[in-house]
Amino acid sequence: MIQSPATLLPALLQGFGIGAGLIIAIGAQNAFVLRQGLERRHVFATAAICTLCDMTLIALGVGGMGSLVTRLPALSAAASWGGAAFLLLYGARSFRAAWAPGALSTAGAADPPALGATLLAALGFSLLNPHVYLDTVVLIGSVGARFPPDQRIGFAAGAMLASTVWFFGLAYGAAQLAPLFRRPAAWRVLDVVIGVTMWAIAISLIRHALR
Repeated sequence: MIQSPATLLPALLQGFGIGAGLIIAIGAQNAFVLRQGLERRHVFATAAICTLCDMTLIALGVGGMGSLVTRLPALSAAASWGGAAFLLLYGARSFRAAWAPGALSTAGAADPPALGATLLAALGFSLLNPHVYLDTVVLIGSVGARFPPDQRIGFAAGAMLASTVWFFGLAYGAAQLAPLFRRPAAWRVLDVVIGVTMWAIAISLIRHALR
């Protein structure tokens, strides 16, 4: 039975609120999107990949995959080690960029990363961090499961809308900060913050895997 918009609206608004609350936080994925926006490199593709990954994971979570993931500790441990290695590598690159004069320019490097490399990086930040699965598949999935089946689509749509608004807003809104990042010191601060964020998340993943 097709529900009226008035019936789906409360579920959609709750999904949007929960999705926004989980996604609007300092993290490796958001830091990557912010930097791509500042450098104006493959902005649309970066935001689109992150959004599509979130949409897929939200759909899986609301569809019932969240409970399955929590019952597979081996999968969680493997994801933690893989994600930690990925974040440690990119964190090291960020620390290196903080001291590399060539990285301190809003115009970008002379040989910017190809689109394929950028897409792979966006996929890595979106799928190799177990915290993403915790937020989208487990947490959003568990809240969505409380709604009647005919309202879950509204809840999932709201959470997906939050991801879409955030990633595209962050990616394209970053250009407004470009004047600030003409100063080398601003790039150094950003790279250090990104590096610290990535390493902090990596350490938390390693601790989780060792439990």
